[in-house]
Amino acid sequence: MRAFEYVVADSPAAARALARESGDARFYAGGTTLVDLMKSDVERPGRVIDISRLPLTAIELRGDVLRIGALARNSDVAYDPAVARRFPAVSEALLSGASGQIRNAATIGGNLLQRTRCTYFRETRWRCNKREPGSGCDALDGFNRGHAILGTSDSCIATYPGDLAVALCALSANVIVEGDAGERTVALDELYVLPGDRPERENTLAAGELITGIELRAEPLYEHSHYLKIRDRASYEFALASVACAIELEGGRIARARLALGGVATVPWRAREAEDLLAGSPPGDAAYRRAADAALAGARTRAHNGYKVELAKRAIVRALRTACGGAA
Repeated sequence: MRAFEYVVADSPAAARALARESGDARFYAGGTTLVDLMKSDVERPGRVIDISRLPLTAIELRGDVLRIGALARNSDVAYDPAVARRFPAVSEALLSGASGQIRNAATIGGNLLQRTRCTYFRETRWRCNKREPGSGCDALDGFNRGHAILGTSDSCIATYPGDLAVALCALSANVIVEGDAGERTVALDELYVLPGDRPERENTLAAGELITGIELRAEPLYEHSHYLKIRDRASYEFALASVACAIELEGGRIARARLALGGVATVPWRAREAEDLLAGSPPGDAAYRRAADAALAGARTRAHNGYKVELAKRAIVRALRTACGGAA
């Protein structure tokens, strides 16, 4: 690990000011991603700004809006009664991630901004356009079993690794961001940027902007949500494919549906065409399979990750069965 300056911020404004003063600063909260990347010499900040003491830990239901502070711990959010009751997919997604020890340290804001687990990004001996723009991508023709099949480009096929953001994407969450112009709200699925020919740019945050919280609007639709994660082992493993869905049934048919995928795309992937196909359909495997086919229609596979297409389709069918109460 390289030498760096460590400073503690006592307010969001102070944290942003400290970031502006340094061209290569990073915010530190739980540190469960940043420290690993610094040890690997992937992240090389000259200044690390500790924001862990800021008053951004509250989990509050304000009318029909649940606001979660960016520094709330993953485990606290997962076990919060309002979250578990009104947004079960969020609780399930958090509890499927990492280990209990890491969930006790990791924060919600940091979770949203975690970086890819692509081996070619995290091992500096390999070429990676995300780590070193313009250097090339060794994953394209390398061992790419865990890599993305949706939202890829000729410059990058790295998979977005998180669980929480996939659930939040399906539940139409908003991210609260504080910057020099004040506070702004960003739809969760507009926070992330497809790699294109600039994979080093992963989100729409401006330099020095700080995530202060997320907001979820409580609706009956989201109370019937579910998160399913398919992985190589039962715990402490990243998704090969994951599905977050929410279903509202009315008169024996699906009135509304929300569907997002993880483990298969470069960003949390909202499957809007699949949602449109589900709306108005009777619950059952025929409808679920049509939706699954639509969700994966644009998949681009490489040498070792073609299996993800069928895996993701089966995961969608299984998750929708569960959200619809087992109707098949």
